[in-house]
Amino acid sequence: MFPSQARLYGKGIFTTIAFRNGKLLFWEKHWRRIIRNAEASGIDLTEHTETEVRSETADAISASRLADGRVRLTFADEAAGPHWPAAAASFGTSLDILVGESRPVASPLRLGVSPYLVNSRSPLAGVKSCNYLENILAIDEAKSRGFQEAVRVNERGHITGGSMANIFWRKGEKLFTPALSTGCLPGTTREFVLENLDCAEVEAELKDLNCADAVYLTSAGLGVAAVDELDGKQLPNPPHPITELFADL
Repeated sequence: MFPSQARLYGKGIFTTIAFRNGKLLFWEKHWRRIIRNAEASGIDLTEHTETEVRSETADAISASRLADGRVRLTFADEAAGPHWPAAAASFGTSLDILVGESRPVASPLRLGVSPYLVNSRSPLAGVKSCNYLENILAIDEAKSRGFQEAVRVNERGHITGGSMANIFWRKGEKLFTPALSTGCLPGTTREFVLENLDCAEVEAELKDLNCADAVYLTSAGLGVAAVDELDGKQLPNPPHPITELFADL
């Protein structure tokens, strides 16, 4: 096995894009984030133009014969690791495209609180890095306690989001979501919600979430999913436009 930086250190980035009727949702938002994340993590995208990647993605979706689903694009640094150099010539950045069905939404959807903190000062804060083990450990720990997802907070006690999703909550008529300063992921679905609804980006604590009237998880795989239970507390989830945003996409 070639000891690349991707294999040795998880040096890579990814994004997951939803598609409906074969149409990619929010492609421009995803590509902008790919560029930002590549710059932040030192991933060279010279070999992969937007036009070529979009075409390859469309071909992969067509070959899957799925009308609706999600596609993951992973860009991995295949250069030799600096601490384990290889005699073979270094390679560039690889692209892997994986197509699958949308993530099923559990019913009821139970949300716990993760004991694992997010480091808002990490150079990877807000980056969809292939270093995703902390997120996987967080969601696995939540599932071991009977939850499907878990709220994570940063070192200052501010809510950042779920383990694999962004989070919104409603108190009265006001909608809230964590500010990027918390270290939360700038999700493309999150961005779409902010463009279409009046929502405050805040640095909030768990006590603010605990008194919410409704809580929502958002991601490319889930769309918008209303949470039924927060840390054992049933949520009333009155109707709100956020749950209708994707109806016509």
